[in-house]
Amino acid sequence: MELEYLQTYWWLLISLLGAILVFLLFVQGGQSMLLQRLDSTERVMMINSLGRKWELTFTTLVVFGGAFFASFPLFYSTSFGGAYWLWMLILFSFILQAVSYEFRHKPGNIYGARTYDVFLFINGCVGCFLLGVAVSMFFFGGEFSVRMGNILDAGAPVISQWAPSHGFEAIFYWKNWILGFAVLFLARTQASLYFLDNISSDERMERHNRRQVLVNGVIFVLFFLAFLALLLTADGQQSMSKDGIPTLLNSYEWVSYKYLHNFLDMWWVAIIFLLGVVAVLYAIGRTVFDKTFNKGIWFSGIGTILVVLSLFWIAGFNGTPYYPSLIDTGSSLSIYNSSSSKFTLEVMSVVSLIIPFVAGYIAYVWYRMDRTPITPAEMHSTEHKY
Repeated sequence: MELEYLQTYWWLLISLLGAILVFLLFVQGGQSMLLQRLDSTERVMMINSLGRKWELTFTTLVVFGGAFFASFPLFYSTSFGGAYWLWMLILFSFILQAVSYEFRHKPGNIYGARTYDVFLFINGCVGCFLLGVAVSMFFFGGEFSVRMGNILDAGAPVISQWAPSHGFEAIFYWKNWILGFAVLFLARTQASLYFLDNISSDERMERHNRRQVLVNGVIFVLFFLAFLALLLTADGQQSMSKDGIPTLLNSYEWVSYKYLHNFLDMWWVAIIFLLGVVAVLYAIGRTVFDKTFNKGIWFSGIGTILVVLSLFWIAGFNGTPYYPSLIDTGSSLSIYNSSSSKFTLEVMSVVSLIIPFVAGYIAYVWYRMDRTPITPAEMHSTEHKY
């Protein structure tokens, strides 16, 4: 198998993992709503509804990072090694989540459940927002340079160097904030859709969740439209080689409306993107206006996966570097100049054949856990709760 095919294959897998991760962020979205005015039973039902899924989000994040490291190690070393403040804040927020679900309901909890609810709230807000910021850098770039020859420098074998702020400039760049807030309010919208499907509650809580779908859905749409406007009018980098595979240093050039051209050149990606957008809007609209409809999470989830897949594809295909450098075009990272060796990708491709079996197991476990909705009676009668 040619190296280029392997690189494309692994970018497709990375795209799929990233898309699934964004869908599963409904767990974080639900956590960001725990400090609202809720009675104790409602809060317990929400926490246990999310608690049955939080490990899936956490595991997907770890697998996504591990797959990126194994298939495109130069991105991993450049991003994690340079913009480490951004990634450290993300990882620290997810550590708070794991600790909170583990100890919130433990006997002898000296801090009280409210403390861990605050930790979950922090993870819900910070995790979603900063992951959106990190993905936004795929389009709007970062201030880094890559010097492969530095690996031979015994005194400082650092091949990727960032601006002195080490990633803080990415956190506070206003364009990255747009996608960060879009991801946060999408996660909150999908959390409310999930609660409607997963919790058997009274009329008051159902009205509350439908109202949350409306409010968070409208805010999400506004931020998403703003991001889309920025994306379609943004300058981007294009490979100067005819086949789109850079082989020389400084083989990228800036072009206007790059991502709009990517959608036009890869029309099938544009169709998938539009189908995803329609599915998400359908889930929000029907849930708000049809008081008997509670399956919106599935339409929204499928739509989210399609949209995120499309965004990854226009970021990495059609001669586009998925991690553009703002200070040195020769340092921009593409799926061709940042991947592992052909041997490594071949071995990993064999291992990747187990993914469908793992996905099937996750679907089965999800079905078993959600066969019956969570009820107030269950929360009062069981000791096995978060």
